Amino acid sequence: MEYKPFKDKAFSKSWILSYSYLIVGTFILALGYAFFMTPYKIVPGGIYGISIVLHYKFGFPVGLSALCFNLPLTLLGLKLLGPRFGVKTFIGFTLTAIFTDGLIMLFGSDPLQLHDEVLLASIFGGLIMGVGVGLIFKARASSGGTDVIASILHKYTKIPLGTQLMIVDSCIVVLGFFAFKEWKIPLYSWLTIFIMGKVADIMIRGFADDKTVLVVSDKNEEISKSVIIDLHRGGTLLYGKGIYTDKDKEVLFTVVNRREVPELQAHIFEIDPNAFITIVDTHEILGKGFKSLEEKVK
Repeated sequence: MEYKPFKDKAFSKSWILSYSYLIVGTFILALGYAFFMTPYKIVPGGIYGISIVLHYKFGFPVGLSALCFNLPLTLLGLKLLGPRFGVKTFIGFTLTAIFTDGLIMLFGSDPLQLHDEVLLASIFGGLIMGVGVGLIFKARASSGGTDVIASILHKYTKIPLGTQLMIVDSCIVVLGFFAFKEWKIPLYSWLTIFIMGKVADIMIRGFADDKTVLVVSDKNEEISKSVIIDLHRGGTLLYGKGIYTDKDKEVLFTVVNRREVPELQAHIFEIDPNAFITIVDTHEILGKGFKSLEEKVK
């Protein structure tokens, strides 16, 4: 069967929502670059890290510099990697560049006047930019930049993509150190990158406090009834074999929220004090009884 990439139908609800995420996300990302990164010489990795260095060394506009890098990089990515970077990626990095330079022209080079409070700029800049990146990712798009470089290097070196991104971004952060001759610059920059990544993850996965619970017990039938009757939850019985005893085992798989964990533990202990329980953080649940896959996609 021929694979066909997923595409939103033009002007459908999902299409409008996707492009709304993209436009709002690029504007919020540009706010971070214009208000928090550029005025305080923070180099947050990526193409905009290089653009901020060029802005201070040669006076080039930040957004325009980034656009001049992103366009050929993305075209190179299309040639070497195939049609991985779609129309939304071009729109994403173009809007980010326009919004960044527009905000700098409109509000000046240091609108917040934080002066020596660079730590505040790196923290709140990371928060704001993380929200922007998260919205762009939710639109199934990219803002271009070093992910293209990392993808190309990954193809030819086989080093994991995540490692390549860290290497490329770290090299750009170190470039900021040599350009500005300030040892604090890399520290603020890495802090921003870390916060931005964490916030983007939260934007994508949400704040769900649900827990996945796995229970290995000889009395899983009774425990299952307790899950259904007392907690009003469902579950699944998985079948396995103990590697030490070589005996067949039943594993109860269920999902509860954080408040229900102590109650579930109490019920399990009452039924089988020798039960083996594993509780794992669950960032997102899709399916019957929770958020539907249709809601997630749309």
